[in-house]
Amino acid sequence: MRRIICAALTAVAVLFAPGLGWAHHSPSSIFDMSKKITLTGTLTQVEWVNPHIAVYIDAKKADGGVESWKFESAPPSWLRRVGVTSGQFKNAVGQIVTVEGNRAKDGSLYGFLQKITFADGTSLEMVNPNAVDSR
Repeated sequence: MRRIICAALTAVAVLFAPGLGWAHHSPSSIFDMSKKITLTGTLTQVEWVNPHIAVYIDAKKADGGVESWKFESAPPSWLRRVGVTSGQFKNAVGQIVTVEGNRAKDGSLYGFLQKITFADGTSLEMVNPNAVDSR
């Protein structure tokens, strides 16, 4: 019985392995990397998880309404290597932040985070401008 379970799990892993390669993507496949956007709003949530962190902000529209945006960035391991920690984000939840990034090609309220400036004026660059995207 144990061998049957191991064989079944191995078969499932082999079947799904090629799909995992497709699942990881270059930012340029989803985001318009030629057009920058800058938004200011309240940081409402931080997801410090693989494969990419995500931050959520509520930004005011010109008519006074609010838009809820999601921005994704690099993986937590990469951010830790360049000195960015989850605490820097989580301590800012509820504060006004300014984000710079690239909007999704489909026009949704979704973006690729490149820089975040916190209420105290400190900012974090989320990408290495000299890096070549190897994802």
